[in-house]
Amino acid sequence: MGSFSIWHWLIVLLIVIMVFGTKKLRNLGGDLGGAVKGFKDGMKDGSAPAEDKPAASAAAVSADKNTIDVEVKNKS
Repeated sequence: MGSFSIWHWLIVLLIVIMVFGTKKLRNLGGDLGGAVKGFKDGMKDGSAPAEDKPAASAAAVSADKNTIDVEVKNKS
């Protein structure tokens, strides 16, 4: 009684197919596959070296003469 046999799993699979239907299960499988693919792509993008990403240097930002530096103070 410790583990399920193959017949138990087949009966459970048959009941799941009868309850949800094959179309919903197919859509669920496609959605799950798309989520896994998106996760893998996100992990690849996160491991890209920092050199590839453009970063604004401090010299380029401070060279702009039209920028006004303002300090915000809260009213009490």
